[in-house]
Amino acid sequence: MKRLVSTRKLALAFALSTAFAAPAALADIKIGLNVPLTGFAAADGNSAHIGAQLAVEKANAQGGINGEKIVLVVYDDQASAKEATPIATKLIERDKVVGAVSGSYSAATRPSAQIFQAAQVPYVVAYSIDPSVTRAGDYMFRVSSMGEVQGRGGAKLVNELGKKRVVLVTLKNDFGQTLARGFKDGAKKFDLDIASEYEYDIKDRQFGSLIAKIKSDNPEAIYASGYYFNAGPLVSQMRAAGITVPIIGQEGYDSEKFIEIAGKAAEGTLLVTSLDRDSDVAETKDFLQKFREKANFGADMVGAATYSATAILIEGLRKTGGKGGAELRDAIAQGSYTMPIGTLQFNDLHEVNKDLQVQIVKDGAFHRHSVLHDPELLAAPTKDSK
Repeated sequence: MKRLVSTRKLALAFALSTAFAAPAALADIKIGLNVPLTGFAAADGNSAHIGAQLAVEKANAQGGINGEKIVLVVYDDQASAKEATPIATKLIERDKVVGAVSGSYSAATRPSAQIFQAAQVPYVVAYSIDPSVTRAGDYMFRVSSMGEVQGRGGAKLVNELGKKRVVLVTLKNDFGQTLARGFKDGAKKFDLDIASEYEYDIKDRQFGSLIAKIKSDNPEAIYASGYYFNAGPLVSQMRAAGITVPIIGQEGYDSEKFIEIAGKAAEGTLLVTSLDRDSDVAETKDFLQKFREKANFGADMVGAATYSATAILIEGLRKTGGKGGAELRDAIAQGSYTMPIGTLQFNDLHEVNKDLQVQIVKDGAFHRHSVLHDPELLAAPTKDSK
C-alpha cells in the first residue's frame, strides 16, 4: 500500500510539473562590441555605443532573431591595442559571441581582427580605416571607406574647388598617414601642387610654429587630418592667425565636439565623410532622429557607422537563424544594405564602394556641401590589389 501511495505521489508531482512548467526559454544571442568608453577617444566611443544600442533595440523590438533576444556585450578598449587584445579573447572564449563589431580606432581594431579571424568569428568594423584590418582574413568586414579612398576623395574635392596649391597637415599615426597616402595618390591625377607636408603628434594642441610655416607656403587650400580634439584647436588657431583658405578635414572632424572646440572658427570647414545630415533617405532621417532622442545631441559619423555595422551583423544573423561561423560570414558577404551611411555591398575583400559625402560647417552645424562620385578613383581595394 505504501508503495502504491508513493507511486501515485510521484505521478502527481510529474503531472503538476509538466502542467505548470513554462515553455523552454529561448537562449539569448550575444554579439560583442569593443569601444573606447574612457580615455582620449571617449566621446567617439559614446557615440559608437549609442549607435550599436539603437541597432540592437530596433532588432529586438522587431522580434530579435526568431524570437530570441539579441544581447550586446560591451567592453571598453580605450582605443588601445593593450586593452583590445584580451577583450577580443573574452568575447570569444567567455561570452561566446556569434559575431562582433568594432566601434573603435585602428589601434584597437587591428589586433582584435587577428583574434576574431583565428576564431572564425565574423567581425564588422565601423570606422577603423587601416588597410590591414580586412587583410586579416575573410571573417573581416568594413562599412566605412578605407583611408586611402577618403584621401583620394580629399584630392578630388580640392580640384572641384578649383584649387591647385595645397599644404598637407598630417596626424602622425595610422589614421593620418593612411589618409595622406591616398591624398598624394589623388593629387597626381588632378595635378595638384603639394607645397609642403607637416606632421604633428596626437597629443599636440598648440600649433603656432606649424601655422607660421603654413602661412609662408601661401597655399590655396589645406588638407589636414586629425580627430575632433586635434582638429578643433588646429582650425581655431589657423583662423586666428589669419589663414582664410579652405580647410578640408575627414571623418575625424565629424563630431559636434569639433564645432564646440573650434567655435566660430569652424564655420566653412569642409569634411569628407559618410553621413549626410540633409539626406532625404528614410533610413538616414530615421537614424538621425532616433540618435538625437537617445543621446540628446546630434549624430556623427562614428555613431552612424557603428549603427550600420551592428545592423548588418544582425541582418546576417537573421539569415542564418542565429548561427555564426562560416554560415554567418557568407550571409553578411552576400547582402545589400541600405544604411544611414549609404547603400553598402561588400567586395571580395569585404570592403565597400560608395559615394563620399562632403559636409560643411554652416551656422554652427554640419550641412551638405556636395557628393563625391567617382567609381574609379574611389574604388575600394580588392584581394588582387597591392
